[in-house]
Amino acid sequence: MHIMGKKLSKSWNNKVICGVCGGIAEYFNIDPLIIRLIFLFTSGGTAIVYIILAIMLPYSNKPLY
Repeated sequence: MHIMGKKLSKSWNNKVICGVCGGIAEYFNIDPLIIRLIFLFTSGGTAIVYIILAIMLPYSNKPLY
């Protein structure tokens, strides 16, 4: 998914489980905690979305250690 040159990917830097929430937060330039809370407090369907994204999204190319 591309918007203005950005590419949605899993994060190497903001990773708790698979980096999906961190990658979404980096894509929208917001705090990863907000995305994690959305995934946590919404219905069980987000667990399926999370698993699908964890499988399908590539990792970003630049880990910052």
